[in-house]
Amino acid sequence: MTCRRSNLGTFFENCESILPSDSTIRYERAFHYLARGVSADRNIMATPTKPRISVIITTFNAPEELWLVLVGYQLQTERDFEILVADDGSDSRTAAVVENFRSTCDIKTHHVWHENDGFRKCEILNRAIEQANSDYVLFTDGDCIPRPDFLAVHLREAEPKRFLSGTYNNLPESFKGLITEANVRSGLAFRLNWLRGHGLPLNSKCLRLVQNKTFTSVLNRLTTTRPTWNGCNVSGWKSDIEAVNGYDERMRYGGLDREIGLRLNNLGIRGKQIRFKAICLHVDHPRGYMNNEDLQRNLSIRNDTIRSKLTRTPYGIRRAA
Repeated sequence: MTCRRSNLGTFFENCESILPSDSTIRYERAFHYLARGVSADRNIMATPTKPRISVIITTFNAPEELWLVLVGYQLQTERDFEILVADDGSDSRTAAVVENFRSTCDIKTHHVWHENDGFRKCEILNRAIEQANSDYVLFTDGDCIPRPDFLAVHLREAEPKRFLSGTYNNLPESFKGLITEANVRSGLAFRLNWLRGHGLPLNSKCLRLVQNKTFTSVLNRLTTTRPTWNGCNVSGWKSDIEAVNGYDERMRYGGLDREIGLRLNNLGIRGKQIRFKAICLHVDHPRGYMNNEDLQRNLSIRNDTIRSKLTRTPYGIRRAA
């Protein structure tokens, strides 16, 4: 879907049909900006030099999903990057996927692995951060397939003293057999009309799949969603991440990503919203590993971080002696 000033009225009418009634007025403002020709990027502070980027992909025993994600990175328009697969103890199938990927392309790819000893995602993330060779780091999950402009968006939007907050486009479980390597390589998997034709519900989240820089910039400015640290689609400066000592290794599944973002906020590093620009696809799946005890423990740690204004965890990359 594209947007030109000459047919803004038709474009808005089409988009209005997928907006809930309480969102229409807010998003109508986006079209007002477009009609006036106002660039939503006009106040962005340019980064002096484009950073080379390290992509850290978390995974655990999901080799088929990981392969599609790696294919997505093989198709990126930005070519100067490395991949670190942060593997929380997968069996040999994941190592085989990584090796196969290495043999099919020239992207420098590292397999950062430790033994399976329960959920230790934060630990393997910290090991991957240590091994990252770039000044700028992107974090994502091994079931989030990036659109070809994904890295280019993160690099273009990067700013000093900011981290970039994105999300994923969640597809129903029924798409598991539809999001194939062929459909990722052809680009069909990212086309709204194709997704709609295969059963994607029509709602305001479909606006994330609109590829128009000015329009998506305005939506990022108008959204009421806070720019938090979301591990499926987030990036920041390695020096800032090291300053807060990385991830808190006490954290288990359920909101663990938000806590490092809170410490960055306490340090003066603010989030910047890019949820309508940096697009990745995720096919929904059961989450049998969730449990209330871990969720409550994580919430308690997060509340302590807020209350104490903590900036550096003693349970991170560098453990206190």
